[in-house]
Amino acid sequence: MDLGLSGLRALTLGSSRGLGYATARILALEGCRVVVNSRHPDHVRSAVDQINREAPGLAFGVPGDVALADQPANIVKEAAEILGGLDILITNSGGPPSGKFEQFNDEDWLQAVNLNLLSHVRLIRAALPYLRQSQNASVLTVTSYSVKQPIPNLVLSNSIRAATVGLTKTLALELGGDGIRFNSILPAWTQTERVTELMNARARSNQSSIEHELAKQAAESPFGRMATPEEFAQAAAFLVSPAASYITGVMLSVDGGMYKGTL
Repeated sequence: MDLGLSGLRALTLGSSRGLGYATARILALEGCRVVVNSRHPDHVRSAVDQINREAPGLAFGVPGDVALADQPANIVKEAAEILGGLDILITNSGGPPSGKFEQFNDEDWLQAVNLNLLSHVRLIRAALPYLRQSQNASVLTVTSYSVKQPIPNLVLSNSIRAATVGLTKTLALELGGDGIRFNSILPAWTQTERVTELMNARARSNQSSIEHELAKQAAESPFGRMATPEEFAQAAAFLVSPAASYITGVMLSVDGGMYKGTL
């Protein structure tokens, strides 16, 4: 199936590793011109080089920290200048620290809001003028299946990502008339560096091993394993593609059956 991505222009945030990198790579392999982003310029260069080895000339880099108020607009502007416009925006960032409610003060909450809610707001706001000029405009926010089924020891993420889902659905309704689609993917546990970090923290808390915690979490899926980043990326590529032109306002769980609810 041809997704119709060839020649489109995409900015994928938080894409030097993990889910973001896998998505940027899949988009480039589908013929999309992609801007990769990370806080660390050396990580950006490395990711761009890796993607261009497989899809020559289709990956570009713009470093910047989406958690800082003044940077999202600059990232979007520079990406649009490199690409000559923007058709696809994928808003993604790292997660806040793990921990229980009483461990966090107001500053911790405010930092998490900046990282996991306001980064989406600022990026989308800056991208709208470019997206309105596109015939294939699509925005994908990356959240978590925790918005449906809270994950133990992740109170910051559980709370704030739910607000991003509300934002995504609202914008699908408000801006559909402008021809811009808004969807979100709710990934569950996936084999990424972030998950390794969380499992290390869980192992320390439970006085167990990371191997034990990984196996216990994988058993929550009927498949008995976690997802690969590529499995997430393939779903993301479809949702932002013209092949999904009548899909908007969808919160798609890519969770291998880990979410046990019916809605």
